[in-house]
Amino acid sequence: MPSSCPACLSDQKTSLIGTERMYGWGEQFEYFECKDCKSLWIAEIPEDLGRYYPQDYYAFEEVREDSVFKKFFKRLRYQLFKKGWIQKGPEYFDWIKNLELQEEDRIADIGCGAGVALHQLAYSGFKNLQGFDPYIRQETRRPGLSISKKSLEQLEGTFDVVMLHHSFEHLPDPNIALKQLVRLLNRGGKLLIRLPVTDGLVWQTEREFWFQLDAPRHLFIPSLRGMEILGNRHGLQLEKVVFDSTASQFWGTELYKRNGNFITFDLSRNCSTQDLKSFEKKAKILNDMNKGDQAGFYFKL
Repeated sequence: MPSSCPACLSDQKTSLIGTERMYGWGEQFEYFECKDCKSLWIAEIPEDLGRYYPQDYYAFEEVREDSVFKKFFKRLRYQLFKKGWIQKGPEYFDWIKNLELQEEDRIADIGCGAGVALHQLAYSGFKNLQGFDPYIRQETRRPGLSISKKSLEQLEGTFDVVMLHHSFEHLPDPNIALKQLVRLLNRGGKLLIRLPVTDGLVWQTEREFWFQLDAPRHLFIPSLRGMEILGNRHGLQLEKVVFDSTASQFWGTELYKRNGNFITFDLSRNCSTQDLKSFEKKAKILNDMNKGDQAGFYFKL
C-alpha cells in the first residue's frame, strides 16, 4: 500500500494498530489515518491475505433456492413497487430506485460472495446478472444469472451498472480498482459502492474496537470527502450518498471490547429484542445525521 493517502494523496498521517477480532486470532496490523481527509488504510497487506477468508467466512454462506411460491411473491412485490403501489420493501429496493435499474440492464456485482443480492434481483425479474468473487468455492450458472470465480482485474466486457456491496474496502489499491471499474462501465453507466466510512460516530469514539475496522481484511476505509475525491480523480460524478448503517456497529463493537469474536457469538442469546430495537433506532438517527458507520456512494460515468 502507498505511504501517502490513497484518497487525497496527502502524506500527513498518524499510525494506529488494528487487531484481527472477527475470528479472535489476535494478530495486529498497522494502519494509517490521513490527517487531511480522515481516510484509513493498512500499512502493509499480508502476503497470505486469502488465509483471512476461510470457507466459514460469512459472505460465503450457501444461498438456498427460494420456493416457487416465494419467487412468485417477490416478483409480484417488485412489480407493485415499480408501479408505485407500495413504497417500502427489502433493502435492495432502495438500490433499484436510486440506480434507476431496468430489468434488461447488464448488472455486475463484484465481490458478491455467494450472490445473495443477485439472487434477490433475479427473483424480482432482472435478467442479465453477473457476479464475481475470487474466493468462492463454486461457480453458478442459470438463465439470467451467473457467478464466476474471478477477481476484478480478470473481468472483461462492459455493464450498465456495477455494484460493490462491502467489497471495495477489501481491494488492494482503490485507485487501481476505480480505474478498472470505470473500464467496465458503459458511457453513462452507474456505479454503486457500499462500504464502511470513517465519518461514523462509532469510529470516532471507539477507534480500534470499531466492528468495521476488521483488520486485516479491510485494506482501505474512506471518509465521505476521501471517496468523493477518489471518484472525481477517475472521472466519476458523485450523484448521491446514502448512509445505511445498522445495529451491528453497536453490538459488534461492544463484543470486541469484551474480547469476544464474531464466529462464536450468538446474537440472540447476548442481546435482547429491546436492545436490538434500541440499537436500530440509534443507527437510524445517526444515518439521518450522516454519522453512521457505513454508506452507499452512487456514481455516474
